[in-house]
Amino acid sequence: MSSNPVAETVASLMPRAKAELTELVAFRSVADFGQFPRSESEGAARWVADALAAEGFQDVALLDTPDGTQSVYGYLPGPEGAKTVLLYAHYDVQPPLDEAGWTTPPFELTERDGRWYGRGSADCKGGVIMHLLALRALKANGGVPVHVKVIVEGSEEQGTGGLERYAEEHPGLLEADTIVIGDAGNFRVGMPTVTSTLRGMTLVRVGVDTLAGNLHSGQFGGAAPDALAALIRVLDSLRAEDGSTTVEGLSSDTSWEGLQYDEEQFRQDAKVLDGVELIGSGTVADRIWSRPAVTVLGIDCPPVVGATPSVQASARALISLRVPPGVDAGAATKLLQAHLEAHTPWGARVSTEQIGEGQAFRADTTSPAYQAMAAAMSVAYPGQEMQYAGQGGSIPLCNTLAALYPRAEILLIGLSEPEAQIHAVNESVSPEELERLSVAEALFLRTYAAS
Repeated sequence: MSSNPVAETVASLMPRAKAELTELVAFRSVADFGQFPRSESEGAARWVADALAAEGFQDVALLDTPDGTQSVYGYLPGPEGAKTVLLYAHYDVQPPLDEAGWTTPPFELTERDGRWYGRGSADCKGGVIMHLLALRALKANGGVPVHVKVIVEGSEEQGTGGLERYAEEHPGLLEADTIVIGDAGNFRVGMPTVTSTLRGMTLVRVGVDTLAGNLHSGQFGGAAPDALAALIRVLDSLRAEDGSTTVEGLSSDTSWEGLQYDEEQFRQDAKVLDGVELIGSGTVADRIWSRPAVTVLGIDCPPVVGATPSVQASARALISLRVPPGVDAGAATKLLQAHLEAHTPWGARVSTEQIGEGQAFRADTTSPAYQAMAAAMSVAYPGQEMQYAGQGGSIPLCNTLAALYPRAEILLIGLSEPEAQIHAVNESVSPEELERLSVAEALFLRTYAAS
């Protein structure tokens, strides 16, 4: 890669990139202000705004979005008549979970075994740095050949939709010929990948009530309807014997065409314990990229420590349903709610409430931008061809942008390969991936401008 001036520039900028990512990771920018101070997210937003201003961006603004968070916007004009490219990342992060489970502190970027560890290092503060590196490399080598808009979201991990609603209210703001979402990742370290589909998602809270209050399990147990037992029955109805998701009316037999995911490799990536089976049927790619998947995210019930011998009067759960491409998330939500209500036993009272939603996404991979990205990645990753993969996760903004700008091409790249362990303890980023993807993005902008 070193014979390429853009690659040489990016390589020379990596120490600065590490220093900047260290600063950005230090903000505890979890957009759940019941858990983490709002000032941490606001500090991260200001950091991004200052970085854009320092790069010569105009109209840099902290956008107050309807969910109470801030997204950062900036515009860098290119040559007259040039195309416009929107670069996306997000500065908010998942909570660190069990901080004691981290080998090094989650909000201190730490180098270990050739990787940089810290919450948000890959998802997606590293994506912010990737965009900055690509633009700096172009400026040092003849200039940025397109108009660039950058949008850095503040609540992507919460799924509260602030930026989607803001974009709908200001439809001209993010308009572009092509949109590069820097929030996906390579299928493997060193394997350049664009994500061509995303599952959608819906979050539903379900509550079951059976009694006016808890009862003594010796005096009443056996006849008094137990709300926790009823809820367990309801949740179990969402899976077939093999663990496949079974929501009545929702198809679960679609197949994935394209890059396949080796089952043994998946077991390693997912750290499945020896002797424990994978769930579902079909190929791994079918299961995680093109079929629905239900997950119980949490249950409100008494903890084991301190539990009393009681029949429970009420129980609650939060359920996530990943929705395959081609299925409307709103329709899937209604099917899920109907299923939960139909499978509640003993006439127990059941309530369901949707608290989040995002649509699935499918890209047009035949477009000029994809050809330009394939050419760029083949240079950034010598000897490798760009691969197309799905992603089981959801980026609701993709569909908002696709609906607002139907002619725009949308590409998904990023730093969240399997070893990154995003959303888990000990999240990390590969600096080699950050370097190569920054080179790829810079070369993409140049190739795309000329196409």
